[in-house]
Amino acid sequence: MNALEYAMQANGSFALPDACFKVKALMEDADSTIEDFANVISIDPSMTSRLLKLANSAVYSFPGEISTISRAITIIGTQAIYNMMLVDVAAIAFKHFTNESIDVKRFWHMSVFCALATKNLAITAGIRDIERLFVAGLLQNFGELIVAKISPELAKKCEAYHADLLPWQLQKQVLGFTYTEVSAELLKIWQIPEKIILPIRHYNNANNIQINKDVKVLYLASRLALVECHPDMFSYDESMDSALCQSLNVSTNDLEDAADFATIETENILSIMNAKFYSS
Repeated sequence: MNALEYAMQANGSFALPDACFKVKALMEDADSTIEDFANVISIDPSMTSRLLKLANSAVYSFPGEISTISRAITIIGTQAIYNMMLVDVAAIAFKHFTNESIDVKRFWHMSVFCALATKNLAITAGIRDIERLFVAGLLQNFGELIVAKISPELAKKCEAYHADLLPWQLQKQVLGFTYTEVSAELLKIWQIPEKIILPIRHYNNANNIQINKDVKVLYLASRLALVECHPDMFSYDESMDSALCQSLNVSTNDLEDAADFATIETENILSIMNAKFYSS
């Protein structure tokens, strides 16, 4: 199977809910109002709860309590709401996923950490619309979950990476493609904006090609996440690309700040997204 075939097979298990399509339609309708979005979201109590928790979290640092859906949408923005719904699909999939072929807690921790580090570095690099990069950081390795579900024996082989054989290098050897390629194909099936898919598809080659800031930021964040989850195996000095950092005007202190922010907020985001399995 190739990356697209994995994504097509997974689409049935990880399908987008109807509310996602309704929100996307509203975003494309110039006449839609905040109330229209609120009406769609309010139908789902769990999503409403997560929206309010997110609006009141340190991720947005808004002064004062946000207590209504319409206010939360105003603060966060409709694009961020849509992105959150994509995250919700991932959270549901992770919560009900049981498989011994991969370390699910490591996978989830690394995904959330990468999302937060990506968002923080995007701010430092002066990138606008940073919400899409949060989603890109979170879903970039979703293909790992898909392969583990469909081909657990291959996923287990891909777990045996080490300092001299990086995860994506091992995936190429075992599968012929990387998990991120599967992620990109699934998001394409879901008709996710190309601005989210592009950095996922290309970031592992960011140091070999001339590409935009989104790709470079995701590259750096993914390496920070790798060090975070395997400090005994990887180090910042060996994992970071100094040329990429310079091109983004990102310093060593900026990397440390992004990692510190992600470390602190990862547990909060896991809680917001109701990933109770993580602490079990």
